Amino acid sequence: MTRILMAFALISLLVSCGGDTKEEKKEGVKIGGAKTEKKEDNSKVNLALSGNDLMQFDKKEFRVKAGQEVTLTLLHTGKIDIKVMGHNFVLLKPGIAIPAFSAKAAAAGEKSDWIPEGGKNVIAHTKMIGGGQSTSVTFTAPAPGTYDFICSFPGHSGLMRGKFIVE
Repeated sequence: MTRILMAFALISLLVSCGGDTKEEKKEGVKIGGAKTEKKEDNSKVNLALSGNDLMQFDKKEFRVKAGQEVTLTLLHTGKIDIKVMGHNFVLLKPGIAIPAFSAKAAAAGEKSDWIPEGGKNVIAHTKMIGGGQSTSVTFTAPAPGTYDFICSFPGHSGLMRGKFIVE
């Protein structure tokens, strides 16, 4: 019996020590040998702008490159209805006076979505939206320069305005 216990102890010792084992290092397999770099698409840009119930845009300036395809998404973060606190994004052509444009927008009224003269002084604009709504517009960035953007809802352009800089 002692021999059996001694043999069992010796086998257990050899198994638990493991002897001379080597760690195997696994290497990842590379498929295709050439590295490909991800190229940025500078021909398109997505912009986000929000307006609230206090007649404020969250941004006062945008910078884009001439000729870029611009998609601007406008979000109305407030709760007030479109008839009382509607917001839009209107990018004006160069040299357009904001007060004169705003007066014409107010006269044009809701039926024209507050865009006067069929938009002849506008580069791009979104539709008018109310609290909790969003909309977007896609357009090509104009020639280099600094352009004004506003909300054309009556009385809003005094506070809701900014610069759209095209480089």
